[in-house]
Amino acid sequence: MNHDGAEVEKGESSGLHKPESYVYGEHTAHGSKTVAEASGRGGETHRGLKSRHIQFMALGGAIGTGLFVGSGAILSAVGPAPLFMAYLSMMIVVWNVMNNLAEIVTYLPMKGITIPYFVKRFVDPSLAFAAGWNYWYAYAILVAAEATAGAILVDYWSTPVPTAVWITIFLLVILFLNIVAVGIFGEAEFWFASIKFITIMALIILGFVIMLDGSPNDQGRLGFRYWNNPGAFNEYLVPGNTGKFLAYWTAFVRAGFAFITSPELIALAAGETIAPRRNIPKAARRFVWRLAIFYGFGSFIIGVIVPSNDDRLLSPDSNASASPFVIGIARAGIGGLNHAINAAILTSAWSAGNAFLYSGSRVLYGMALSGDAPKIFGKTNKNGVPWIAVLATWVIGLLAYLNISNTGAQVFNWFANISTISGFIAWIVVMITYIRFRKALVYHNLLHTLPFRTPFQPYFVYFILFLVSLLTITNGFQVFFPENWSAANFLAAYITLPIFLALYFSHKIWFRTPFAIRMHNIDVISGKREMDELCAMDEEPVPKNWLQKAWFWIA
Repeated sequence: MNHDGAEVEKGESSGLHKPESYVYGEHTAHGSKTVAEASGRGGETHRGLKSRHIQFMALGGAIGTGLFVGSGAILSAVGPAPLFMAYLSMMIVVWNVMNNLAEIVTYLPMKGITIPYFVKRFVDPSLAFAAGWNYWYAYAILVAAEATAGAILVDYWSTPVPTAVWITIFLLVILFLNIVAVGIFGEAEFWFASIKFITIMALIILGFVIMLDGSPNDQGRLGFRYWNNPGAFNEYLVPGNTGKFLAYWTAFVRAGFAFITSPELIALAAGETIAPRRNIPKAARRFVWRLAIFYGFGSFIIGVIVPSNDDRLLSPDSNASASPFVIGIARAGIGGLNHAINAAILTSAWSAGNAFLYSGSRVLYGMALSGDAPKIFGKTNKNGVPWIAVLATWVIGLLAYLNISNTGAQVFNWFANISTISGFIAWIVVMITYIRFRKALVYHNLLHTLPFRTPFQPYFVYFILFLVSLLTITNGFQVFFPENWSAANFLAAYITLPIFLALYFSHKIWFRTPFAIRMHNIDVISGKREMDELCAMDEEPVPKNWLQKAWFWIA
């Protein structure tokens, strides 16, 4: 029996010491407003993020070096048509994951929540344990990937300063922004992301100008010239239509890097967001539409202004030092602008690295609160920042120093592959959690209380779950062709799978947890009343003039 007199399911316990039984939902408690209060361990974070902060943070993390740098590798490998198709396809996946997370966190936007917290509450403690460490690992690797991309971009200027110095500056700046206070982090992310949005919109407009004969040199009207020669599709690995399909599929897999863990940024910020039930749905609704504009037009323009056989594009055989956008501007003969654009893109790497360090530290902090990570990572400073979790995540970013002994392209591709597979696994866990969460609401007759509902559910989530599972399995399919075999690439593509399974099964065997929490034991009540009361006090600001109305719509 538990302290309320309810029968406890076999295999339950209270904590992370090896028990006779494992208590589901022990990390939640009726009457608690925060996860720290419910668990009785760790300090509390502060609600210091405004609507504009979380909207720009999510887009800042999503629109990073995946589009500005990584897209060059996809274009080089498969051609412009698969690049464009892959980004559009991946946006459908991201839309579903964003909707799943938004529904859950809007229902329970408690301080200290993370995705592993919900996995533990609605699915299984062992899956939560594995998912938490997988998320932390992915975000930490992404910090290293952004630092590596930053070094690649700085190399464009062929400075006499060693690469290690630029990596150090990059890492120290994002550490400072994350360690001080969440409000400062949010403000920095807002301005970094603002520069990025202005840059990408300017690049899209400029790309269309170049496409339609606006180049100062003798390129003429480009139109779809490079789609005809060298071609829209580069046949990949095998000839014919099969090679074209493989080109699309490999682009689809690689496009995942650009979007990986970006929907989670909004979800992870929910506990530190002002008026979460108003601001989280607002950010979620606009997130994918903005991505569609930036990634849809951005990936299209890249394939129009740069041929896929340009030897300056990021590829295993190059030591690329530029974004495809910068290459396209240089090909058009527009002097000076390439340097300004490269500098703006460099700030985008900073923005994404900043967001990933924030997210990784909050995942580690959340695991400490729920007992899935050492207690020390749950400590916060006077500003509510889990500073030890920030430092621990930042340290993994030092892997960027691999750049010193290897080419930037090679290191960037390693990190991209590692984080992509981790992200796919994370999305699978998110969708399983959403399915269980929704079923529990239906079982307890509470579905009508969901503050935010999204279309096509629950049917759409099953389709995307199948699709992402297929992407995960085939993530590194090219290494199985004899001529492409590489132990390093195989490990980068698949090393996360056995690590995740080892974490999951070792936890399950040690704690003897059943496959999943029984439906009638899933707790969809704790904390909801407190969140209802908190959000009931929210008063939506009323715009005083048309200018303020436009600003409220944007941010």
